Amino acid sequence: MDPAVRASATGPARLLDPEFVEVGASGRRYTYAEMVAELASHPGGLADGPRYEASGITGVLLAPGLVHLTYETDFGSQRARRSSLWRRREGETDWRMYYHQGTPVT
Repeated sequence: MDPAVRASATGPARLLDPEFVEVGASGRRYTYAEMVAELASHPGGLADGPRYEASGITGVLLAPGLVHLTYETDFGSQRARRSSLWRRREGETDWRMYYHQGTPVT
């Protein structure tokens, strides 16, 4: 959620799994290529702009190399519940986000 990572040339590509899919709080579906290309311009990507504030982060190990994270975010007046799957492939040391979904909280 750090704007510097979101806007960097390598940050999104390093943290997202090549098979990444997101269903955003807007309902839009994003692929890995779309997210890598667009993340810096998404809300929360500007260094001097508003930032996502996360709370209530909980993780559950579903299987070796697969973790499910849930948390809530505040972004200005917008609140969302979020769920993401992070995986670490065999032989790799880095965890990458495989799936993410945001649901608006009214």
